[in-house]
Amino acid sequence: MKMTTLWAALATVVAMPATAHEVWIERDASGPARIYLGEPGDVVPAAGDPEFHHLQKPQLVGVEGPAAPLVRRANHIAVAVAGRGDIRVRDDAVFAPWKSGEAWQGAIYYARAGRTEPSHALDLELVPVAAGSDRVTLLFRGQPLPGAKLTVITPDRWQKAFVTDATGRIDLPQQGRGRYIVGATHTEDKPATLGGQAVASVMHVSTLSFVR
Repeated sequence: MKMTTLWAALATVVAMPATAHEVWIERDASGPARIYLGEPGDVVPAAGDPEFHHLQKPQLVGVEGPAAPLVRRANHIAVAVAGRGDIRVRDDAVFAPWKSGEAWQGAIYYARAGRTEPSHALDLELVPVAAGSDRVTLLFRGQPLPGAKLTVITPDRWQKAFVTDATGRIDLPQQGRGRYIVGATHTEDKPATLGGQAVASVMHVSTLSFVR
């Protein structure tokens, strides 16, 4: 391999975000929400995931009233949210767009904590069919996504992949008490602009977390 080709390949690898990384929210009762960036299947390091510094200003979605200030901690961002309803965030600036082959690609991250509301407010969202239901629907801009791959992480960090049915739904496993995190990714092959960069496609990455 020529050196120019090698350096081009290395630059592409460096520019690409860690695809295993996700944004997720943890909240206990009505306490502050904790927003993380990392790999939810692993224990979050006390000093934060190596990529945590990329999470700067996640935007709260669907919260009434003035937005509470984001407080940066060692391994998460804390935000006080009134009430016990579901919490949602969106961030389209976690990783800068990267070159995928000959085209540019970008990513938008979404996260939701709680399953009390059978409604959606994010472009890509896992929505319970009823309050507290173990049956959820993966929606992209309000439309079900059939045949989509989801990953479920249980409180004991057991992980399994599921595929949504013809209606975009799966039944979540019941593997004991504690926090569950469900992740989904959907790539939209449509031009967009992220971070001032024109991209040919957008990777939408979304999580749902809840405590059973």
